Amino acid sequence: MHISVIGTGYVGLVTGACFAEFGVDVTCVDVDEEKIKRLSEGIIPIYEPGLDKIVTKNTQAGRLDFTTDIKRAVEESLVIFLAVGTPPKADGSADLRFIDEAARSVAEYMNGYKVIVTKSTVPVGTGEHLRRLISEHQKKKTNFGIVSNPEFLREGAAIDDFMRPDRVVIGSRDEEAVAIMRDIYRPLYLIETPIVVTSLEAAELTKYAANAFLATKISFINEIANMCDRIGCDVHDVARAMGMDNRIGRTFLHPGPGFGGSCFPKDTSALVSVARQFKSESLIVDAVIEVNRRQRLAMIPKIERLAGGSVEGKTIAVLGLSFKPETDDMRDAPSVEIIQGLVERGAKVRAYDPVAMERAKEVLPQIDYAEDEYASVTKADVLVFMTEWNQFRALDMKRVHTLMNNPKIADLRNIYEPEMMRELGFEYVGVGR
Repeated sequence: MHISVIGTGYVGLVTGACFAEFGVDVTCVDVDEEKIKRLSEGIIPIYEPGLDKIVTKNTQAGRLDFTTDIKRAVEESLVIFLAVGTPPKADGSADLRFIDEAARSVAEYMNGYKVIVTKSTVPVGTGEHLRRLISEHQKKKTNFGIVSNPEFLREGAAIDDFMRPDRVVIGSRDEEAVAIMRDIYRPLYLIETPIVVTSLEAAELTKYAANAFLATKISFINEIANMCDRIGCDVHDVARAMGMDNRIGRTFLHPGPGFGGSCFPKDTSALVSVARQFKSESLIVDAVIEVNRRQRLAMIPKIERLAGGSVEGKTIAVLGLSFKPETDDMRDAPSVEIIQGLVERGAKVRAYDPVAMERAKEVLPQIDYAEDEYASVTKADVLVFMTEWNQFRALDMKRVHTLMNNPKIADLRNIYEPEMMRELGFEYVGVGR
């Protein structure tokens, strides 16, 4: 079987490479000629652990190729995945311009039965919209199937998530299309991955609902953490005891400066937009978004208090910039809003991140960047842990103490134990600890 993936961003590239790893012949298509040239040379535009290896391996094996020739890709393929961007508009709704353009191109070059699959996160109703759009723009009338196959990839763990998913969701009313999709995912039968077949609309909503629920857990534990700060107890004790209840679960009960990235902020806003479209309420999701906004802002006075009431003229060392570890993604990262707030208040910020600094310079050009962790903290008045990279978990804290002007730590990810830090002579604050 031959498939095509239109769009070589994060989702498209991971999808194409992983299907090739399954043994499928895959063509990845993009309009960006420079990107395609670099991908053909094995140069990966994003940081995702393990992705470079499987791209190189499958390109050399002839199962994976990259092109700007959408006509060839469509004509050769039985299944065409649409994995282009659906960025948020000003009102929070998803912008479907790119997916519409891709669908029109597919319609133009269809030469037989095709299965068109939305891998991009799209609003409810997009599948039927694409069905109409493709029908209207076909040069030669031919049957086709429409499928919603949402992705549930975690940045930093995307390869494993694709190869060993919790479930695969296939939304369609076309029986032939569903059968073909089951065949594509046949390698997962060996590990007994559940295949959930739903309507188009249910599959489209599932992606938004899943991300909104996970975002809800984050905002909930952040509210509990703020209570713990006022009460004087440890949020880790609360979260651990809560997570032992299997109905709640342990994951995503980690307080911090709020969620970010390309999914949770965009998808919660889009779900609110879907609710408005269908004249339904979204009170919980509205609250999740507001709590997250406030949580980011609450980190700034926490740092100010630690700095003695003001950060003006102070040097703030920031470790970690990406919205989470194991990625260089700066989209909607809490670090951006928090650092901008510190700079506006007169602070000098010196930051270090293992992989995200080049991308960070695009959105935070006004700060200094250090060559490593210890250069960042040298002569600093406050150290802020912003992202919980593994290499920050076991720093030589005695060395850090001697390098800083003032041994003060704002640990926004609760990486270290408060008592141990205080024993080492640091003035230390966490989130809810």
